[in-house]
Amino acid sequence: MMSPCNREQDWYSNKTFQAAEILVSTADDPSVTQVTNTGTEGLDEFNPFSARALDDLSGSTIPVTAASQPAVLQPTVEPSPRAAASAAQAELLKQQAELEKKAAELQRKEEELQSRDSTRGKENNWPPLPKFFPIKPCFYQDFNEEIPLEYHRVSKMMYYLWMYHCVTLFLNLLACLAYFTTNADNGVDFGLSILWFILFSPAAFVCWYRPVYKAFKSDSSFNFFFFFFIFSFQVIVYIIQSVGIPRWGNSGWISAISVIGSNVAVAVFMMVVAGFFTVNAVLAVILLKMVHSKYRRTGASFQKAQQEFSLGVVTNRTFQNAAATAASSAVQGSFQ
Repeated sequence: MMSPCNREQDWYSNKTFQAAEILVSTADDPSVTQVTNTGTEGLDEFNPFSARALDDLSGSTIPVTAASQPAVLQPTVEPSPRAAASAAQAELLKQQAELEKKAAELQRKEEELQSRDSTRGKENNWPPLPKFFPIKPCFYQDFNEEIPLEYHRVSKMMYYLWMYHCVTLFLNLLACLAYFTTNADNGVDFGLSILWFILFSPAAFVCWYRPVYKAFKSDSSFNFFFFFFIFSFQVIVYIIQSVGIPRWGNSGWISAISVIGSNVAVAVFMMVVAGFFTVNAVLAVILLKMVHSKYRRTGASFQKAQQEFSLGVVTNRTFQNAAATAASSAVQGSFQ
């Protein structure tokens, strides 16, 4: 029998013999031989220190030029607070000089326009009469130029009310004429109707339409108060005219009803005129409230009206001449 040590030696010897056979068999394989030959052939032929290798390396070297130098960051220099303040002050002075130049130019143009208007003046355009007519217009009126946009509507309504007022007075004249034809005793009404038409048509324009026009034009407290005072009486007159008291020169409801028994056609015509007077009274009340609402938004007051009146009296040329004449007369009288 063999001992365990001998068995182990035999096992190792068999394994070693088998490994040697495997190495010999793989070495004789053509594919393995080709791979091992190609890998070593290139390494044997290449010599990094040969002349050809050195020429290849020298040819591929990139020359160093000035353009390829590394970029150098320039240090930023911040201005001092004093320099920044000086620059800002110089800019402000430049802007101020430009603004002063523009303001002077605007002032010069405004003075030229004012001098042109003062020398030439605005030509009156109301009433619109023909140029060959001997009587020339007495007032200048332009809603688009003189009246602010927010007051256009109420100003034009007041102008239309005045026109309606004149038409009503003319119809009243015709109605009183018809009333006079029915009875000769009614001649007083016809005569007074002519007087009311001639007197109240221009008086209404001057006494309450022009003041409200100028009040909206220049925001004048005095003109507003003057309008309210006169127009309140005008409302009362409209009510009296619509009532039609006999022998007052008005074709109102009472006069029209009194003629129904004698002449129906004249009575109907007089009732139409009475309706015109009634509409006049209603429109006058409505417009009075509208003007008052606009007046409250303008900031006008009684104190401003007093100041405007005092200033207007003092600066009035007629008042100044009268005061100077009175003062000189008083001085001369004291020395006599």
